[in-house]
Amino acid sequence: MHYVDNSSSPQPQARTSVTLSDGGDMRYSETEPMLPEGTLSGEEGDDEEKEEEESQRPPTRNMPKESPLAMALQIVVPFLLAGFGTVSAGMVLDIVQHWDAFKYITEIFILVPALLGLKGNLEMTLASRLSTAVNVGKMDSPIEKWNLIIGNLALKQVQATVVGFLAAVAAVVLGWIPEGKFQMSHAVLLCSASVATAFIASMLQGFIMVGVIVGSKKTGINPDNVATPIAASFGDLITLAILAWISQGLYNCLDSHPYASSLVCAFFLSLTPVWMVISSKHPASRTLLYSGWEPVITAMVISSIGGLILDKTVSDPNLAGIVVYTPVINGIGGNLVAIQSSRISTHLHFHSAPGEVPEEAKGCYYPCRTFSNHRSAQVLLLLVLPGHLIFLYTIHLMKSGHTTLTPIFMTVYLAAALLQVFLLLCIADWMVYSMWRSGKDPDSFSIPYLTALGDLLGTALLALSFQFLWYIGDQDSDVGD
Repeated sequence: MHYVDNSSSPQPQARTSVTLSDGGDMRYSETEPMLPEGTLSGEEGDDEEKEEEESQRPPTRNMPKESPLAMALQIVVPFLLAGFGTVSAGMVLDIVQHWDAFKYITEIFILVPALLGLKGNLEMTLASRLSTAVNVGKMDSPIEKWNLIIGNLALKQVQATVVGFLAAVAAVVLGWIPEGKFQMSHAVLLCSASVATAFIASMLQGFIMVGVIVGSKKTGINPDNVATPIAASFGDLITLAILAWISQGLYNCLDSHPYASSLVCAFFLSLTPVWMVISSKHPASRTLLYSGWEPVITAMVISSIGGLILDKTVSDPNLAGIVVYTPVINGIGGNLVAIQSSRISTHLHFHSAPGEVPEEAKGCYYPCRTFSNHRSAQVLLLLVLPGHLIFLYTIHLMKSGHTTLTPIFMTVYLAAALLQVFLLLCIADWMVYSMWRSGKDPDSFSIPYLTALGDLLGTALLALSFQFLWYIGDQDSDVGD
């Protein structure tokens, strides 16, 4: 008997939710803030109460089925919108790579996947958490809704500032230490640009994300299908534009105002305690303030490795054409796997207690399980080829990049994109269930890892594709222009 993926269907009419004041001593596990009553683990009760809860569970959380067509229609518009956002980001990166800051401080390229990855670390994670909260009824009460929103936005600003700083440190280590070159003014500029970009972009995208979630709830659209792609739609473009503008501005001030970079960095870092205090006042975000750093920081390191690959590839004039396609392949892969992760997580919140997984998810993992148990995985994989063809043609029409769309180039590129998404969907299926089994909330822990792996796989496969095309002779004379 195959399991039908209904994780994104509209929530049932009969449901209850946990208020933020519940919990007594306010000691929450990672999964508890998002769960409806009756699913919280760790509470003592007599056998009659447990039996009553078990008997009531199926009717109170049985979700209507969602057809593949309805699912595809809800996904395709935000998917295309997100894709055009990544195309715009790629075109911006193709332009700014010739700016002085990017030419003389090439380690900024290492920052690009890490800072664009904040979309997966923070924005998509926020979207997934709030989407689950909507589906299980946690945002029906205005007080609960705004407590969740304010706490999560404050938490996101703390994480953005810290991760932005650590991303700059990683760029210094990965870019300069192996070469034995180090210049303090450039290191401070990297830190300032990274922290300021992360802070400003995270705040802007956070407001957009909250509006999308609340709007989806009011219009009856399943936020699992639209929130994460829309979170990514302008995220890459906003982040990259801010990074380029701040980096070039600080670079221009290196000689005339050498302390400008230090002051900018100190200002944004000094705001961190304020956001920590605000976040700690809300129990839904308090736990993640202390326990939610592992996936965010690990994902940043993984994305930085992808950034190192990008930096080394761009340094080769023969492969400079990779720049315009990197945000596209990374962004599309991250968007699709974030949808799948959010849907599986919502399904688990409805149908399983923390630490327990459905029968079909038990035993050894095998790739076919992902596509036989989840129709959404089939739909998402089918979107890869037509989606990328549209985005490639858009780049061609805009006359961006330096690579001609030859048949062999498109074949190799599409094969890399398809392999990336296939691997990500398989990893997501295994990872989300594994995290739920260990008592961790996949909404907070899985998407950072998955989008970072998308950055690494996308950049690595794209670099290999360009190397392969160069070796077989499919090359352009103006590739380095």
